[in-house]
Amino acid sequence: MTQLAEQGTLYVISAPSGAGKTSLVAAMLEQDPCLGLSVSHTTRPMREGEQDGINYHFVSRDDFEAMIARGDFLEHADVFGNYYGTSQVWVRETLAKGEDVILEIDWQGAEQVRRLMPDCVSIFIVPPSPEVLRERLTGRGTDAPEVVERRLKEAREECRHAAEFDYLVVNDDFTEALADLLAIVRSERLRFTAQNLRYGSLLERLSS
Repeated sequence: MTQLAEQGTLYVISAPSGAGKTSLVAAMLEQDPCLGLSVSHTTRPMREGEQDGINYHFVSRDDFEAMIARGDFLEHADVFGNYYGTSQVWVRETLAKGEDVILEIDWQGAEQVRRLMPDCVSIFIVPPSPEVLRERLTGRGTDAPEVVERRLKEAREECRHAAEFDYLVVNDDFTEALADLLAIVRSERLRFTAQNLRYGSLLERLSS
């Protein structure tokens, strides 16, 4: 009997600004070489120190809109006049190779992805309290007070959508939150459907 090829898992990770999502995802990628990060397309100008294909795929507005018309994106959004989007082709091709993929996107993008790929695993990360979130946002020292207040307001709206996700991770202690995220990945890899693709012949021998 021909054994089916193993399909990778798509992990959709969202969080309000200041929850530590970017740092946690970077640590996940460092600790688990079987995880890959989807690089978004954007029409915003490249900033100093950024590299095309590493930070983003930088494209013109005309090219981005042509990709929208072709249905190339799993999700896309216009954020402050610039487009951002996730390549559907790249994600599906990478998953078909058996590689796991992380999408680091907001709750609205996650909603779009779940409609197209209902088998994805979605994770929402939150800070331990509103007070800690405020401390983290002000502690950056990069945002004006009115920007911090806007981000806090946005965070309240984003957290109202936490129940739409499969998993909730509280980032109080970074090490513990990272362990929780890696445990989710490990548990998904141990599901019977995935394990049966890897060890189907072993099960046949053990049960015959």
